Amino acid sequence: MIGLKKYLHDYRMVVLGLWVLLGGLGLTAGGASAEDIKIGFVDIQKAITETSEFKKSQMKFRVELKKEKGIIEARKKKVEDMLQELNKQGFVLNPELKKKKEESFIREKKDFERYVQDREEEFARREKQVLDKISQKMLEVLKQLGKQKKLTMVIEKKAVFYSDSALELTDLATKTYDRLYP
Repeated sequence: MIGLKKYLHDYRMVVLGLWVLLGGLGLTAGGASAEDIKIGFVDIQKAITETSEFKKSQMKFRVELKKEKGIIEARKKKVEDMLQELNKQGFVLNPELKKKKEESFIREKKDFERYVQDREEEFARREKQVLDKISQKMLEVLKQLGKQKKLTMVIEKKAVFYSDSALELTDLATKTYDRLYP
């Protein structure tokens, strides 16, 4: 029941938003008619992820990530081996040597954890940069398509319950992007 109330509330908010938007465009009693409005729809996530540039960047990331996973696995194994050795020899080592090995293990473990965290942050930052760059170019493509097709506006398809497939711009946006940014 609560889910239905939320759905109806969200639906009312979308309808209210469109009503306010259309009013803002001058489509009130004395303004333009609904026939003057042409709205294009795009699944922006799909449009971006289907571009050649995005696919190439993902392939590059996968290659780098695979290489990085190998390095991480080797370092992880080294830390695990150090711990295993420390556990096996801990009882027979003299206290001073045991302390040195423990310190070495702790240092190696911290270095490993820091390395993994740094690589994750680096990959996330680089992926965000690529996405931001492609997104900016895609927005320009959508503006161009909107002007060419004489659309009043282009909106995200996920906010729409129904649209005429003739006004669907996702595939066209991707193809145009690939043509403009080979």
